[in-house]
Amino acid sequence: MSLAGGLPATELYPVTDVQEAAHAAIARHGPAIMEYGPVEGLLALRQLIAARTSAETGGVFMAANVLLTTGSMQALDLIGKVLIDPGELIVAQSPTYLGALDAWRPRSPSYLPLDWDLTDPDFDAALARAKFVYSVPNYSNPTGVLVSQARRIALLDKVVEAGTWLVEDDPYLSMQLDGSPGPSILSHAVARSTGKGPYDGPVLYLGTVSKSLVPGLRVGWVIAEAGMIQNLARTKMASDLSGSLLTQAIALELMERDFDHQHTNVTVPVYRERRDALLREANLLLSEWFEWDVPVGGMFVWMRSKGRAIDTDALYKFAVEEKVAYVPSSVFDFTGEDRFAMRVNFTRSSPEVIAEGVRRLARAIEHYLSARRQHDRARSL
Repeated sequence: MSLAGGLPATELYPVTDVQEAAHAAIARHGPAIMEYGPVEGLLALRQLIAARTSAETGGVFMAANVLLTTGSMQALDLIGKVLIDPGELIVAQSPTYLGALDAWRPRSPSYLPLDWDLTDPDFDAALARAKFVYSVPNYSNPTGVLVSQARRIALLDKVVEAGTWLVEDDPYLSMQLDGSPGPSILSHAVARSTGKGPYDGPVLYLGTVSKSLVPGLRVGWVIAEAGMIQNLARTKMASDLSGSLLTQAIALELMERDFDHQHTNVTVPVYRERRDALLREANLLLSEWFEWDVPVGGMFVWMRSKGRAIDTDALYKFAVEEKVAYVPSSVFDFTGEDRFAMRVNFTRSSPEVIAEGVRRLARAIEHYLSARRQHDRARSL
């Protein structure tokens, strides 16, 4: 029984709508949609994303500002290949999305944790050396944190002053369980622009249909100034030659009729119910040992060991014995040293499965603590 994966609920996938979109895409484009395509991706979808972004931010975005990728994971990989040489510095939210750490691991970067309070006296100097800042301000993975607008603007101020890049990864935008998160950092970058031409700011914005539609389409995108898009596209050419025009055309059919936005009317109430079920059961059974904040969006609850009393790496063996899984905090830490929290997913499973998973976690904790007490007694003899 897994409470580990960052996965949507399969029973909510809009299978019939995707089937209809696939038929429409093939009828519209014919055999050409099954060919290799331009490395930047299907032009009509890039134009649609550019038009949406212009409307949402008040800026001017063109197809030249958009690169389609095989999910936003490929975007992270390409950014690493373009911007990072071994040993160079990334300022990143901490704890950090495991996929980003994996994508950049071959580049052997160094990391500085991003403190959204921006109170570290050495931060400005470090930011000046950094190749980019990595942020997930909407419902961060793994913590579920929603970053305030004031903090977004303050970070953007620092980035502009330092003359570096800011990567805004936004995969969970469609998963707004308790209201809107407010404007993106990209929107704030547009607002401070003095020119009237296409966007040329420091923010690289990453989007995806994996949460708003289905992950199997593998359609994501990067929005950035045109020169950066060209650099990323050249690097992408060596990675996969081109993405799937067919799945991009299916996404286009769905997004043209705004289905990705409408589908949240189905998914959000279900995910809200599942979050509440997890929190309700955790309050009953886990609150003696763990604490957490209520996430207002996203897919996860970040449970922190009270007083750092429970090593979640060591606990995991006992969880497996109880046939339940979570993700320990060490995998989200640059150094692997944070071993006192766990990420618990609520989107994948029904409330009944979630409740049973929490009961199993509680039993695992009791067995872990009992084993530790026995070990301590044996050492004291």
